[in-house]
Amino acid sequence: MAGAFRRRPPPAYRAAARRALRVTVAAGAGFYLLLYGFDSTVGATYALFGAIAMAGLSHLPGSGRQRARLLVGVIPVCWFLITLGTYLSVRTWTAVVGMLVVGFALAFMGVGGPRFAGAATGLQLMYILPSFPPYDPGSLGERLAGATLGLVLLVLVELTLLPEPAALPYRERAARAADGAARCADALRSAPYTLSEATRHTAQALSSGLRSSRVPEAERPAGAGVRQRALAHTGLATRTLLGRLTVLPPPPPGAVPPRLAGDGGEAAGAGPAGAAGAAGARDADPLGAIAEVARETAARLRGRAPDDRARGHLGQARQALTAAEDGTPAVLRRNAALLEVADAALAMSTAADIAVRGRAADVPAPGRFWYARQRAPRLWWRRLSGHAGGRSVFFQNAVRISMALAAARLIAGLDTLPHGFWVLLATLTLTRTTVRETRKTERVALTGTLVGAFVAAALLALVGTDIAVYAVALPPLMLVTFTLGPVKGVGWAQALFTVVVALVFAQLAPATWQLAEFRVLDVLTGSAIGAVFGLLAWPRGAHDELRRSVAVLLRIAAEIVVSTTAQIAAGGRRTPVVTAPGHRSLQHALVLAESAYAQYQSEPGAPAPQGAGQDWQAALIAGHHTLWGADRLLVPPEPLVAPPLGPDAAESVVRAGDRVAAGMLLVSARMDPTGDTAQTPVPLHAPTAYTTLADDPPGASRGYYATVSWLASLTTDLERLADDSGAGAGAGADTGAGASVGGRRARRPGRVT
Repeated sequence: MAGAFRRRPPPAYRAAARRALRVTVAAGAGFYLLLYGFDSTVGATYALFGAIAMAGLSHLPGSGRQRARLLVGVIPVCWFLITLGTYLSVRTWTAVVGMLVVGFALAFMGVGGPRFAGAATGLQLMYILPSFPPYDPGSLGERLAGATLGLVLLVLVELTLLPEPAALPYRERAARAADGAARCADALRSAPYTLSEATRHTAQALSSGLRSSRVPEAERPAGAGVRQRALAHTGLATRTLLGRLTVLPPPPPGAVPPRLAGDGGEAAGAGPAGAAGAAGARDADPLGAIAEVARETAARLRGRAPDDRARGHLGQARQALTAAEDGTPAVLRRNAALLEVADAALAMSTAADIAVRGRAADVPAPGRFWYARQRAPRLWWRRLSGHAGGRSVFFQNAVRISMALAAARLIAGLDTLPHGFWVLLATLTLTRTTVRETRKTERVALTGTLVGAFVAAALLALVGTDIAVYAVALPPLMLVTFTLGPVKGVGWAQALFTVVVALVFAQLAPATWQLAEFRVLDVLTGSAIGAVFGLLAWPRGAHDELRRSVAVLLRIAAEIVVSTTAQIAAGGRRTPVVTAPGHRSLQHALVLAESAYAQYQSEPGAPAPQGAGQDWQAALIAGHHTLWGADRLLVPPEPLVAPPLGPDAAESVVRAGDRVAAGMLLVSARMDPTGDTAQTPVPLHAPTAYTTLADDPPGASRGYYATVSWLASLTTDLERLADDSGAGAGAGADTGAGASVGGRRARRPGRVT
């Protein structure tokens, strides 16, 4: 028995208790100081609900210091929202229009990343609070003073009261992964020219540590600015580098990889294959240069300023590989793989430089780092405009919640519901992204509200007007409410918060047991409004949108595959543009599909979509592989003229590309079926496709082998997509909007958009 009492509470309870203590101290101190010290009921109300809105009902990610910095930036926004709500509330129609516009804007700000999404609910409440009686613009000063006091106290307690240690920064995660890539490259420079199982496992762990799902929300580089985009690109390129190093084929028998001068290794292969394949790379050591670049990248991410000589050495090694004479297929495959690894290392180094130095970084223009010279307003406009449409789940959520809040404000204003603020609070906090989950949540919430109302009514009837009892009982009850509510669920939260609200309003003005009745009525009204708009506006949440967006993604990817293989076969002039023509549509499709998948993962109990196997991760990875590989093949770092492939090689590449594209179209039809789409499994004939890709036409060039490698990876993705069991999880390729794509090891994550 003694051991049972010494057992520590679960981590979820400990985290909730720490947050509850901070909310209680900040909200209680401001409330009691203004109410009993300065006799300001208005200021006390705003101090209390300001702290509760931003800490109790919002989820601000990060450590105490990070949340405090965010709150400091939020204070001016709260001033604006309170002022706007105060002046618009005097007329019902202006209040409704304001609720519609402001509600949409605050909900749509979630496209900016977890920090913006976490603060959105609290900011909504800061605008909702002044939108109800008393309609008194003359009290604006008290309202602003009270809210400011509550938020300042919240900043102080976040900094001083039980602060959590800061999580490992993303830059340090990327630096450690870059160090791991350097060790892998060094290991591959000597016999047996493959990685040991322990080294491979370490590389996979470092790569997984950069996935968004493994990174705390506050550390995810999900913003739209230059440095945030570059940091996300750094992580993506580092994961790509690690993945390619772990599958780098060893040199063909009889050939020894080139070494840097002074290493004591042979400069060229001992046999005919080595002599033919490495003649142009005699003095180059690509893997040694890659290891130098990786170490230089890690140093840059940790705040040091390397001289960039390693990047120059790698560029020379890459040029030597590109200029190497043609050799046997084995040598050509090895050289093509080394070029891919070198490109990933250069991308990692450049992205890290932008992440550290911003627009001052030395970046080749325009290239894949198109964002490096853009100013923040333009980048934010690109992010917002990319989601400004009915196919974006961020847009759908913003429309749903803004319409529900506007309707709740209209009903509360026309019917003059007592404490109409609770109507909008219920609408905001109980509306979910699917009508199924909204209905389930509201059922539990109403049950909890009824229980809390009975308790509050009994307490008000028993205590009467003895304010001292309410004053003493409020702090411990708030502590219990914000500890148990987040852990036990919405039913407990509503029951306890109903009693908290009763104790607060009983101190602000004389209250009877009917206050609990009003609370139930308002929550019921708000829940009904949320249910109606949840039913009318995209009732299935991300369920249907995920099917549609993935189907569109695969259709565009199929077009890119056919176009790319045709251009590779025909040859022609290649220039370093932002992205190959037609590829921006695929970038946009990836953004929408990943945001839909991220929301789909967050919807508990979501029904399985119809269509082919449920490996949605593999569908996203197929899109990333298509974009990354096509741009790598068609967008060189420097202008060049690519020779056409020979007749046999061109026919083989085009035939393989057509087969991969056909598989994408068939899977697309199954994921977003029409009324007459066959539901039988799609015969991808993957073994035949692989046999076609494996054929080596006589005299095939490096471009042929690079294209074959890309199409082979897409074939593997389609094999996973065609698996009806859905057991195979796709490789991980996470994005800045916060999507988590997990499962098997990463092969070739796509570009940051």
